[in-house]
Amino acid sequence: MTAPLPLPPVPKPFQLPFHYGALHQIGIDWLVDPDPARRLLAKHHPGLTAATFEDGQALVSLNYQLYFAQYAFGGGITQEIEFSIIAFPTDEGDRLPSLTYAQYAQGWDQTKLLGIARIHVVCDNPFAIRAGHELYAEPKYPGWFEVGLPSLNGPAGETWTVRCKAATIGPNDTLEKASAPLLDVTAELDGLASAAANSAPITGYGTDHEGRLLAGPMNVYQPYRWYDLAAPEHTGRTRLAVHAPDDGLGHDIRTLLGDEAPAVGAWTFQSPPVAAHNRPYYLPTRPHL
Repeated sequence: MTAPLPLPPVPKPFQLPFHYGALHQIGIDWLVDPDPARRLLAKHHPGLTAATFEDGQALVSLNYQLYFAQYAFGGGITQEIEFSIIAFPTDEGDRLPSLTYAQYAQGWDQTKLLGIARIHVVCDNPFAIRAGHELYAEPKYPGWFEVGLPSLNGPAGETWTVRCKAATIGPNDTLEKASAPLLDVTAELDGLASAAANSAPITGYGTDHEGRLLAGPMNVYQPYRWYDLAAPEHTGRTRLAVHAPDDGLGHDIRTLLGDEAPAVGAWTFQSPPVAAHNRPYYLPTRPHL
């Protein structure tokens, strides 16, 4: 019998679990040729195997997150985008059910072995970048974002637009923005019916500098909304533009997606509001005597 493994360390000043005060997220999925996905996965996560779905295709996911966290000293807002291959630990393959993409996207894998093997993570919060490295072995580096999101405080609609730009980390852990765009993502989900997806906890995989494979589950306490984009009439609802095709992220996206195979699905989560400040009203006034 194999001896139990120790838990990975939690270096100071971090504490786990990390609690999200609010989360707004969109993910877009593509079915792709499995061979390039396997080669790229082997470079980053040799202990993982790329999952396959319809016609033996691999699955690639790009997800954007905007989240708020409350700390003892106040609050912090973070944005990031993850480019991942859906994979499982090679030694656990015999435990996995056989699933279509739609079944996986709606949460039918109750083993939660099918997870996101992160290849690139771009983030606008230097503290979150450090936490990703030290806690979860995430390949995380700086960038910044210009976005348009569905919001109760904005125009009605279900269109998401995300522009990711390059950045560096300057003195005192400050984010120094550059003007160079990395990629643009658009998802026009207006008018589409969604299905409730019981996909959490989502397992995120990382491989540390010593080659050890880590699995970090993320619980989301309400269902995701999943949009089936497989029908030909939905081909134009998502768009991905790579502006830096020669850098790591852009190169790997082009390698796996080519000229962008149409997305097969999108999934979203938006935290419900916890309070509302209502419209004011006038009070009658009486003349002073």
